[in-house]
Amino acid sequence: MRTPICEKLGIEIPLFAFSHCRDVVAEVSKAGGFGVLGALAFSPEQLEIELDWIDEHCGGKPYGVDIVMPATYVGKGGGDEGKLENLVNLIPEETKEFVESHLTAAGVAPMPADVQTTIKAPSLNVDVEGPGQVSESLRHPLVKMLVNALGPAPKEVIDQAHEHGILVGALCGARAHAERQVNLGVDVVIAQGTEAGGHCGEVSTMVLVPEIVDAVGDRAHVLAAGGIGCGRQMAAGLALGAEGVWTGTIWLTVNEAETDPEVIDNILAASSRDTVRSKAMTGKPARQLRTKWTEMWEEPGAPAPLPMPLQGIVFAPAAQRIARARKKDWHGSPAGQIVGRIDRVRPAKDVVFEMVEEWVEATERLNHLIAD
Repeated sequence: MRTPICEKLGIEIPLFAFSHCRDVVAEVSKAGGFGVLGALAFSPEQLEIELDWIDEHCGGKPYGVDIVMPATYVGKGGGDEGKLENLVNLIPEETKEFVESHLTAAGVAPMPADVQTTIKAPSLNVDVEGPGQVSESLRHPLVKMLVNALGPAPKEVIDQAHEHGILVGALCGARAHAERQVNLGVDVVIAQGTEAGGHCGEVSTMVLVPEIVDAVGDRAHVLAAGGIGCGRQMAAGLALGAEGVWTGTIWLTVNEAETDPEVIDNILAASSRDTVRSKAMTGKPARQLRTKWTEMWEEPGAPAPLPMPLQGIVFAPAAQRIARARKKDWHGSPAGQIVGRIDRVRPAKDVVFEMVEEWVEATERLNHLIAD
């Protein structure tokens, strides 16, 4: 399975695994794929600890870091406008009352006074932590790719990565977005269909991948993303012209993941129809498990979700309260439609090997269809 991006990164399998858990990243890279650590939740100091750990446990194999630097959000530019205190003051009382009334009715108690509430949201503190996260990532020789979602990465970040010989990747949900990214110098385009978990567009993977391959495939490596969780789907992504596949949801339930037990139970019980594309979590459309939290924002008369990062500032403390209260029907996660195929917990390396075996079987079956 030596596609051009495998040669470029020095990996054996064109399987890219996004995870917020360092253990998953290390295991996938050790198994021959390419783990990518989601750095949203980490300050530069915390990211240093995570990357040092991966360096020690990935068997000398390369990996990547995903840093969220949105193109547009409230408070962009930093300064006083971007401070958490100011952003909190922008949240309407109507929204606060709406959330509190629903959580109270569901029996979700406020956090105890002696328990610290941590607020992390896409674009929150990005002007402070974004560049710091980049600098920390570039300090680690095994980091071979930086990835950004939600718009183009700053040109200075792209240039800085290239100076260190590191590829820059970007998730794109439309052909025009891919063209814009490549024109800025992006090396790897992740063509992410609407089936994908997290922030995604409205075009399906089957349609989007060949569109993006035809548009920028001669100038950039293209990965297929969205609805990919088995070897047959991996083969389909490569058949569409991609050089590899980008996966995320399937790693939420592996042994090494740190996913909350209630969320794991919800994923294992979910069908492919149990996700929803909603702004309820971050303020931008993101596919996630359907829960009481997503449903309440769809109620008649509910306030509209707030723009990024305000909605995330509302969601983060609510999510901590929900987790503490162990309210399973409220407790969700970004997740793609592939949840319908996830039916057990197993080691990450087993997921990798099973995908490769099924990819081989699917490819051989297709080869037999070609007449001699």
